[in-house]
Amino acid sequence: MRTITKAAILAVALAVPVAAFAQAATAAPKKATTSTAKKEKAPAVASHTTSGVVKSASDTSLVVTKGSKDETFTLNAATKKTGDIATGAKVTVACKDMVATSVKAAAAKAAPAAKKPATKK
Repeated sequence: MRTITKAAILAVALAVPVAAFAQAATAAPKKATTSTAKKEKAPAVASHTTSGVVKSASDTSLVVTKGSKDETFTLNAATKKTGDIATGAKVTVACKDMVATSVKAAAAKAAPAAKKPATKK
């Protein structure tokens, strides 16, 4: 009877630390997976804004000249268009991955009125 009691006490004494270790081992990978999931997230696509003069425009594309460099943007149904986007117009384009999200045409400045020569009376 003593041997059975000693064996039972020894089994319980060994089972408690083993169970605690097993719970700690399963808890540790959960933390690792959450930090791994954060690292695996795709970075947000950066938006870009540029301005220039319209070289050409159509329903699906817009070519803007900035300095000596031409940039081509794709236009779609979600693109917000403000103002008259025509060749020669000054525009500001916001885009993601060269797909325009908004195009704003600057209002054309009115030409200064010609001064009339002063008449002497």
